[in-house]
Amino acid sequence: MSGIDIGDRMPHATLLGTDGGNHDLADRSASATVVYWTCNHCPYALAWQDRIHQVAREYSDRGVRVLAVNSNNAETHPADSFEAMCDRVESEGGWPNPYLHDETQEVARSFGALKTPDVFVFDRDLGLRYRGAPDDDYDDPSRDAAWLRGALDAVLAGEQPEPAATEPVGCGIKWK
Repeated sequence: MSGIDIGDRMPHATLLGTDGGNHDLADRSASATVVYWTCNHCPYALAWQDRIHQVAREYSDRGVRVLAVNSNNAETHPADSFEAMCDRVESEGGWPNPYLHDETQEVARSFGALKTPDVFVFDRDLGLRYRGAPDDDYDDPSRDAAWLRGALDAVLAGEQPEPAATEPVGCGIKWK
């Protein structure tokens, strides 16, 4: 599958969110942008959700934008339909970041996203600086999305994250 590598620019895309708005992923108004793939049913995505949401809350005042994307095939996985996404966000009392629907799966393909979750961190100029897992153990909340936080701290300081890439861990995206 094609996709982007460290240093490549974010592909342009606009996706519909559960909030009813269209969100331009390549909006340059943020000091850093996190785009991560998730879904409603994957145990890995669910295990990391609170940690990623906490990062969205804590880094928003530093100008960081966090966007969640669901690209799963809703025909084979109805729990990942746009309606189910909306219901989930509502039942959880809202999310600290937009939850976007990639119905055509074109955005996942352009990024090269593979798993839920698969995290991409971009700098102010939309250059990819980190790609991979939020931290090294989905089953240990004390890990606190350390790789994601480290990547954001480095990007906000104008430095290259170390590590710049880790292996994404999770359920495979459900392709059409």
